[in-house]
Amino acid sequence: MKTKSKKRPQFKNEDAEREFWASHSPLDYFDTAELKRATFPNLKPSLKSISIRLPEDMLDELKVLANKRDVPYQSLAKLYLSWGIHSERRRSKATHK
Repeated sequence: MKTKSKKRPQFKNEDAEREFWASHSPLDYFDTAELKRATFPNLKPSLKSISIRLPEDMLDELKVLANKRDVPYQSLAKLYLSWGIHSERRRSKATHK
């Protein structure tokens, strides 16, 4: 059963639009039968440079491990951070169930 979508209102500014969508469902204003999955093959994640202080021996070990894998040590550090974050999220979800 298809329901008619509501007419989207006109907004005076972004704040008015933001306030409206905070309390209304977009599904009421768009015909979901016409939606198509979008793909963005060339979209790259936003990156932010940071400085981090590490003990010299930890940095040396990271460089050795990266050399064994034939990858830059910064890339390996990002991979290890990602693993740690995902692990912590899984652990946190398991303890809150």
